[in-house]
Amino acid sequence: MNENDISPAARDDDSGQSRPERTVQEYIDERPIWADGTQSPTTPMTVMQWRIWLLATAGKFFEGMVVFMTGVALPLVTEEFSLSASDKGFVTAATLAGILVGASALGGLSDHWGRKRMFILEMVIFTVFLTALCFAPNFIMLVICLFGVGIALGCDYPTAHLVISESIPTVMRGRLVLSAFAFQAVGALAGTIVGCIFLLREPDVGAWRGMYATAILPAALVIVGRFFVTDSIHWLVSKGRMEDAEYETHRLLKRHPQYPKHVRLRSAHDVSKPKPKAHYGVLFNRENRKATILASVPWFLQDLGTYGIGIFTPTILAVMLGSKTQENTIKDIIHNDMLASKGSAIMDMLFVLGVIFAILLVDKVGRIKLQVVGFIGCAVGLLLAALSMNDDGSNNMVLLFIGFMLFFFMTNLGPNAMTYLLAGEVFPTHVRGMGAGLAASIAKVGAVLTAFLFPILLADIGTETLLYCLVGSSVLGAVVTVIFGIETKGLSLEHIGQAQTEEAVEIERAADAELA
Repeated sequence: MNENDISPAARDDDSGQSRPERTVQEYIDERPIWADGTQSPTTPMTVMQWRIWLLATAGKFFEGMVVFMTGVALPLVTEEFSLSASDKGFVTAATLAGILVGASALGGLSDHWGRKRMFILEMVIFTVFLTALCFAPNFIMLVICLFGVGIALGCDYPTAHLVISESIPTVMRGRLVLSAFAFQAVGALAGTIVGCIFLLREPDVGAWRGMYATAILPAALVIVGRFFVTDSIHWLVSKGRMEDAEYETHRLLKRHPQYPKHVRLRSAHDVSKPKPKAHYGVLFNRENRKATILASVPWFLQDLGTYGIGIFTPTILAVMLGSKTQENTIKDIIHNDMLASKGSAIMDMLFVLGVIFAILLVDKVGRIKLQVVGFIGCAVGLLLAALSMNDDGSNNMVLLFIGFMLFFFMTNLGPNAMTYLLAGEVFPTHVRGMGAGLAASIAKVGAVLTAFLFPILLADIGTETLLYCLVGSSVLGAVVTVIFGIETKGLSLEHIGQAQTEEAVEIERAADAELA
């Protein structure tokens, strides 16, 4: 008999007697059963589980808001600090470089210090540097503050994913992780709208400071809220802290009426076997190498396009829309900035629409298929945008906007969403933070290179050639996904981790035997 066919009363009674121990995910995935034996089609979420999800959305929202707001703020920052093309590259790349460092340097610490501790620390770092950013007196301090903001957002990449995925039912994991990830697109749209509002109400070169300042109070409130969530029970069990894990399970699954009344946990793995080693080298051994390639390389390739096109959409649109002003005065700069920002806001809405479709399809179609289709769609969109440019310097505006709209929709339907989701699923628990963090760091190498080089390449080789290069990177992303694909749809994190952990132990034993 399947354990889900056993009634709750048979599992736990008021006397404190309970049936044999269960794993964390078995408790979380348990579904109610009606009196006639009919099982509920889904697992009800508790207040704590929803609280964790809501607070985890904040990091993605702030990332989208800050990173994409930079595209609106850049012309004003350039004017205030008299930036050169390379200086602008440093400004746009600073946050992404911070994400690169923070994802692996801090994100991996969640495997050692715990998910909750890093969940709080990252938002404290974000708030401190964001506040300092608003008062940056010069170019150097501006770049330092943006880098610090990026470090915090980088830590959030693995941490927020794991905080959600290790606390919710398996059948809802894809949808809820992507729902939180969708707030990156919401944040991008919000950042663009905030930028437009400030340009309308405060047509001054220093308006960019007020744009960034709008996120400070919300970030402080998120810090307070994160103190009151549970720590990852999966992580506690992996550290052998069973009493703490059982206590946190009670908190996580607190409901009215209370069920389960008594929690008796067991590890998903055989505790008699030695634990596999937890260090970055493990990510490249035989059983994790495929997962590392899948989590890292397609993400790197999609970031080339997503951040390049996303950050510089206002700049590209300003050029293509053919503004008549010459950007010689503050009024001209703000006029062109407003023109491009309005077009960018339309594109950002396609981000939101794309991830909505991803949420609806991810647990039906699967991660790998959506990622492949998304990459191909991105390539087609960028190709249309490139073909819209004529040799005489004119542009086919209908083809241009269709191409850009297709790209923005398909990137969030596929690679921008799926790479993030897969990176937090394909690694075992003891290295999940390191694996997801390393993948995010490698991805942000592509984002940093793109952000730094885009202003220079736009001037040197032109928009058309640059778009053709991004078409190639999207096609390559689809090919790599097909070759190294690991489908995690419907699989428990414990089952994914157990197979890899057992194989890791066997490999380590064999290696030790050879050395002996």
